[in-house]
Amino acid sequence: MPSAESVAPLLLGHWLIRNLPSGPCGGPIVEVEAYLAGHDPASHAFGGETNRNRVMFGPPGRAYVYLIYGFHFCVNVVCRRAGCAEAVLIRALEAERGLVTMRFNRPVETNFALTNGPGKLCAALAIDRKLDGVDLCDVCSPLFIARNPKVARFRVQRGPVVASARIGLTKAADLPLRFYLSGSPFLSRRVRVTAEPSSG
Repeated sequence: MPSAESVAPLLLGHWLIRNLPSGPCGGPIVEVEAYLAGHDPASHAFGGETNRNRVMFGPPGRAYVYLIYGFHFCVNVVCRRAGCAEAVLIRALEAERGLVTMRFNRPVETNFALTNGPGKLCAALAIDRKLDGVDLCDVCSPLFIARNPKVARFRVQRGPVVASARIGLTKAADLPLRFYLSGSPFLSRRVRVTAEPSSG
């Protein structure tokens, strides 16, 4: 299985979809961060397996959902084989489908503010710990990633894909493991570019 560092930029442009009673909502992913196994002290799995991070240890293709600051949820895509804990944090997506539902879940003045951050998008899509471990590869799942058949064109329109240091970290803060589509207006933050990955 490929590493989170390889998977992260490949997720850009594909859709994160939340199935709710009111209908599906979500949009294309435009910003992610990779967290690696073994040598990455910023990863939740760095200290070993716990009840909180158990989903990170596999199998791949599952959602790892956790609470930060006692209030905000974050959602990650688990990568690698079982036992090798790596994940990709979804930091931002473009709010496109189910806007009425998203604005009900997260009342804000603009659509840009709905999903331009990891906690914000979880609030807009009603993602919480109940979704920890769900299968992101199953369209019948309450939360899944859908392939965008026009992903190449979307990346050109919103590109280029660039990499920078991850945001809000004190450990391994210099690693260029944040990937984003620099032309998207939904980014959580714009920082100095440190690398440009291949388009993949």
